[in-house]
Amino acid sequence: MKKSVRAARMERHHKRFGAATLSLVSLMDIFTILVFFLLVNSSEVQQIPNAKAIRLPESITEQKPKETLVVLVSKDQIIVKGEPVVRVSDVLNSQARTIPQLASVLNRQAALTWDKEKLEDIDGTEITLMGDREIPYQLLEKILATMSETPYKTIYFAVNKKPQESS
Repeated sequence: MKKSVRAARMERHHKRFGAATLSLVSLMDIFTILVFFLLVNSSEVQQIPNAKAIRLPESITEQKPKETLVVLVSKDQIIVKGEPVVRVSDVLNSQARTIPQLASVLNRQAALTWDKEKLEDIDGTEITLMGDREIPYQLLEKILATMSETPYKTIYFAVNKKPQESS
């Protein structure tokens, strides 16, 4: 069977230049960059919100923090998810055992985040309290009392890890 002119030309072209090859060097460079990117961005360190006004207490804890709702307590305000809830001075001047503004915000956040079964669980859900080391004990007591009346029953305290002293 006779080949067409086009088929003969294509055959000559393929004999001269050979088949197309894949450049593995470029692919290896791309995958190397991808692996380094993934290694750098997959650290085991848990990031908590950075508040420059808050100086955390130090501890030698070995537990890694979990992803939870964070309540920031500075010298001036109580903040939940970046939104100011109440001023510390108002809470300290109040005679109430709990903080109703904080309770309503926490209940609303819990309703948005968790299903009804988890909210009614006796163990409740988890929350992280990130408070300045200088906050008064009366304020801390009111915050903890408020949290215990909401679905957030497991309360973690955010601390800076203190380097262990070598002996």
